[in-house]
Amino acid sequence: MDIRLLHASDIPHVQHANITNLPENYFMKYYLYHALSWPQLSFVAVDVSRPPKSPYDPPRIVGYVLAKMEEEPADGVAHGHITSLSVMRTHRRLGIAEKLMRQAQKAMVETFQSRYVSLHVRISNNAALRLYRDTLGFRNDKIEAKYYADGEDAYSMRLDLDGVRAELLAAGGEDAEDEGDAVGDEGKQAGEEMEKNEAGEVLRKVRVGRGLGVGELVERDESAKA
Repeated sequence: MDIRLLHASDIPHVQHANITNLPENYFMKYYLYHALSWPQLSFVAVDVSRPPKSPYDPPRIVGYVLAKMEEEPADGVAHGHITSLSVMRTHRRLGIAEKLMRQAQKAMVETFQSRYVSLHVRISNNAALRLYRDTLGFRNDKIEAKYYADGEDAYSMRLDLDGVRAELLAAGGEDAEDEGDAVGDEGKQAGEEMEKNEAGEVLRKVRVGRGLGVGELVERDESAKA
């Protein structure tokens, strides 16, 4: 099994997996929006046990995680969000979903210094709850009533990423934190883009989403209520 970054050419196969497994579906441009805005955060699981017979055969994508950074976080803290996660029934109970999630979490910290990650899950989805709560350590933040298009409530869950950050630092990752402050004009510009939240943590403004010129691709309603 190969877990790698999502490529634009993978999107039709990811959409197929989404439609096959989940009731929350998205337009093609919504996947493209993720791929263009945060190309470091979404991953696919490819079954390489049966290699393609020709260069024209598509990869056998059996799972994916679609992730992003919150563009305008209400709490002022840089954090990621899991938009969608799915594994084909033929490849479940192999730890693929956990590996996809951990890879996305690591990328959020490495690339955007994310402090935590959030997600929504149906309150009736016991299998997903076991993964998020029992295996990955997410906690319930609140219940959002009638979050899904069919009227079902959702748990809003979050996971602090301090543990991931500590692992990266121990392994020599997150080198940017050890490079020191910029100087001269670059340092002045960087200083203007820094601010602190209520906890005194230094925040850096990062251009994402609409700042990259792809705002028109945003689908505001992730649960396909439209």
